[in-house]
Amino acid sequence: MKSDLDTLMQVRNLDALVVLGNAEHNPPMYYFVGGGHVSDAMLVKKRGEAPILFYNDMERGEAAKSGLKTRPFSEFDLAELQKQANGDSLLALAMRFQKILEDFDLTRGRVGIYGQVEFSSAFGMMVKLKSLMPHVEFVGEAGMDSIFLMAMETKDESEVERIRKMGKITTAVVRRVQNLLTNSDVRADEVLLKEDGSPLTIGDVKSKIELWLAELGAENPEGTIFSIGRDAGVPHSTGNPTDFIRLGQTIVFDIFPCERGGGYFYDFTRTWSLGYAMPEAQELYDQVYEIYNQLADNFDLNAPFKDYQRMTCEYFESKGHASSLNTKAPLNGYVHSIGHGVGLNIHERPFSSLTVGDDHRLAPGVIITSEPGLYYPEKGMGIRIEDTIWVRPDGKMEILAEYPYDFVLPMKKWKKKK
Repeated sequence: MKSDLDTLMQVRNLDALVVLGNAEHNPPMYYFVGGGHVSDAMLVKKRGEAPILFYNDMERGEAAKSGLKTRPFSEFDLAELQKQANGDSLLALAMRFQKILEDFDLTRGRVGIYGQVEFSSAFGMMVKLKSLMPHVEFVGEAGMDSIFLMAMETKDESEVERIRKMGKITTAVVRRVQNLLTNSDVRADEVLLKEDGSPLTIGDVKSKIELWLAELGAENPEGTIFSIGRDAGVPHSTGNPTDFIRLGQTIVFDIFPCERGGGYFYDFTRTWSLGYAMPEAQELYDQVYEIYNQLADNFDLNAPFKDYQRMTCEYFESKGHASSLNTKAPLNGYVHSIGHGVGLNIHERPFSSLTVGDDHRLAPGVIITSEPGLYYPEKGMGIRIEDTIWVRPDGKMEILAEYPYDFVLPMKKWKKKK
């Protein structure tokens, strides 16, 4: 939680954190600021002290909404610094950065740098800043183990409720998509049709998804996976926009929107086959659903998350499928890990890869996904089931947005030929 940051800073011997970039779609900045139209900002937090947000004057109203102590960049005359830097814009920015740190008495020690910014200019500025402040060690951290992902791993009740709300929005959109598909007319060659009689495509469905998410107050910055047939057999294939929607083919629908402004995400997948399913696809689905339920029955409080990846690999291998347990980078069978944390990042701690440490645990307050799947692109099929689950303080596992697990969706305007 955010209250853990000072302790984490002490453990890592960090005297301060500096976060750069916009307040939206920038998880470390959003964590403090809560979004809003605050661009190219800078936040400084000394260990044991409250953070201070530096902002551009035109955005003073938006900056004030953060509830943080704020200061305008205009306190530091960038035009004058530009003259002193002989027109070197990166050096002028580095000099401003230096003056801000000096205001915090940060002239030596260790300062962590975070945020999402344009890399080239930020890198150039930091190189010059290091030469200006040789007694300060500027620290970058590996993403999985950064101080922010460590703090974000455990959610408080307000964060859980925001993710739960996103789950309700997500499943409402999924229901609309299901209704769109099952109420469509079907051509003789089993292609679904739009109201004007033209074929319904992946692109058409995705356009509806974008519209419906926007109507319900969500954004879709990471895109949507809505893929059919062979593409459904490649886990992160987003689907070909021109592909027709057809009966009897597996459709992997993985949707992971966030709050408007780059806030909390939700992650959800269902696999459908419209009208009927091929026998082999039904067999794969039954296996995925079986291990999904076994996982749900076996999740234990404080257990290492990777234990369930091993459990899933062993189950699928017993059914004749490859997995990462005994195959390096498999392309068929079970090809990914069983889940990950969800929050301000769509992928965050805890992770479940077999290679992560035992500190990635199902601790009270974490929110994870459970998403077993099987993939056979050359057979034109893929299956995945995914829900987002809160590990409650009482040790119970709660799906934050329930939705049916039907594989075959009956078509309301079509009857299977005998």
